[in-house]
Amino acid sequence: MVALFYLSAGLTVSPSSSQLFKGDSVSLSCEEDDSSAGWRLRRNTTRETRTQCDDWGRSAGSSCNIGVIVPWDSGVYWCESREGATSNSISITVTGGAVILQSPVLPVMEGHDVTLHCKTKTPPSNLPAAFYKDGSLITETTGHMTIHHVDKSDEGLYSCDIRGHGESPRSWITVTGQEVKETPTTTAPPPPAVTTSVILVSASACGLVLLVLLVLLVLLVRRRVRRKPGAAFYKDGSLITETTGHMTIHHVDKSDEGLYSCDIRGHGESPPSWITVTAQVLVLVLVSVQAGRNQTRQPHRDD
Repeated sequence: MVALFYLSAGLTVSPSSSQLFKGDSVSLSCEEDDSSAGWRLRRNTTRETRTQCDDWGRSAGSSCNIGVIVPWDSGVYWCESREGATSNSISITVTGGAVILQSPVLPVMEGHDVTLHCKTKTPPSNLPAAFYKDGSLITETTGHMTIHHVDKSDEGLYSCDIRGHGESPRSWITVTGQEVKETPTTTAPPPPAVTTSVILVSASACGLVLLVLLVLLVLLVRRRVRRKPGAAFYKDGSLITETTGHMTIHHVDKSDEGLYSCDIRGHGESPPSWITVTAQVLVLVLVSVQAGRNQTRQPHRDD
């Protein structure tokens, strides 16, 4: 008989913010049900994967402290037991800029309120700020904004901007319908992906779609360009016919006298020319139209 033991731990961060200024200090702790499970902090960043606290911080039991945090500390953090069980993960962004958006590090429950703070590195921090979701302006207010009774439609990338100081990085806010307390098993799930990697993968997929659409557009344009341009022929301002490049008037008589012109769509209209019909023999009336220029061959009269 095989007994399975389910171990659980929750990761907390202090200060409780998904964004931090370069030079700040931060403390991460594994709140564990069983201290004998040996929970330790791990992280993924753009430079490293699955590294332990001893490689980038100061370990203290199931906690890890970073005295001076820097931008390359940005990444995904989680707790992991000796058996390979994992806790919830937390995404942290470290900026060298002058503005951060303080937003929840954990998913927000549906129906709850969430308050976002836009802060500068140096006082005063309660300055007028513009708040954005997915790149679109939500509101302009003083220092903070509250979203009441959040639901799934409130999920997205949030940022803020303080005029004269700059814009914060963007942070994803997740809305969930249940309490955020994961119960890991002894089977380790795949390590959390770095937030920046997820964004890069999404950007690559979008880039591929745009490339395919661009190729199709080029092929369509080439196909249309290869076609010989059609022309519309007019007499005295009235349309006679639409054809490809030329038209012939057979057995002309006095009624065919008038002002003739032609038009090629996308290239323009020719100047009008008067065609005279006499009682003598008129040989060849030919209007030859080419894209980009208009030529009219003058009638040749036999003596």
